[in-house]
Amino acid sequence: MSKTAFIYPGQGAQYVGMAKDFYDAFPEAKAVFEKAAEVSGLDMKSLCFEENEKLHITEYTQIAMLAAEIAMTEAVLKSGIRADVTAGLSLGEYGALYANGVFSAEDALRTVRKRGIYMQEAVPTGGSMVAVLGAEIALIEDVCREVAEETGKVISIANYNCPGQTVITGEENAAKIASERLSSKGAKRCITLKVSGPFHSALLEDAGKKLGKELDAVTLHDMKVPYVANATAEYVNDINLVKDLLIRQVSSSVRWQQSVERMIADGVDTFIEIGPGKTLSGFMKKIAPTVRTINIEKTEDLEKLKEIVNA
Repeated sequence: MSKTAFIYPGQGAQYVGMAKDFYDAFPEAKAVFEKAAEVSGLDMKSLCFEENEKLHITEYTQIAMLAAEIAMTEAVLKSGIRADVTAGLSLGEYGALYANGVFSAEDALRTVRKRGIYMQEAVPTGGSMVAVLGAEIALIEDVCREVAEETGKVISIANYNCPGQTVITGEENAAKIASERLSSKGAKRCITLKVSGPFHSALLEDAGKKLGKELDAVTLHDMKVPYVANATAEYVNDINLVKDLLIRQVSSSVRWQQSVERMIADGVDTFIEIGPGKTLSGFMKKIAPTVRTINIEKTEDLEKLKEIVNA
């Protein structure tokens, strides 16, 4: 039986004007941005739709991205399209948890606003993230383990994105040593990312603990469909597991490639990426090029999706 997954991108895919056409076309989407402004005290219209520097600063990026994802999801759901499972990369996991009914829009937006602030505050000076291209995962894991043991510094894998693209994270000097070692062992390229800190590393554990206190105040609702968690790449059906998984996610590896492979093994043959950019669609081409992937970031994309679904 054919199965569909809704998948949501994470931080880095944001751009000025994202979801503007949904805001203009769907009252439900406009209401999401208004709710985001209400819970955050931010001018969401200027943050998302007008040129500004804040959009690329973690504490603002996260709520802006999630507002765009929820607004687009509202439009997709209004069209009658449903998922059998949801998943999201890092921040996108909150989009997935909104789409499957665990979070209300208000709680998701309020929690992610705090998450962005805590992650920004927790960023130590001297942190770094590096995209490693063209190296086997086992080699990257071994090198990170060796460098961590030799230096006593934090260095680990942040993101298992897709075959040939893995991101490492940790203290700057350890990341530099690991990058040089990986290059000498055959990695095609090691690119230092323009991010504000070593996300998804043990250096962010305090941010996860603070986030846990925020989650204590949130009412989680029974999920309509399961989701696949970043930290485990496993299906989650029990809402009692969600809080701990979201706390862990801040400082643990994002197992995106494994998550997609898990869904495919379960029979998912259509992936609908909902959110700004085409990051996850790009990863899908390397993880499973024969699987159908549809990207929704403009209202015309939604019209095409409806045609496909109704064909």
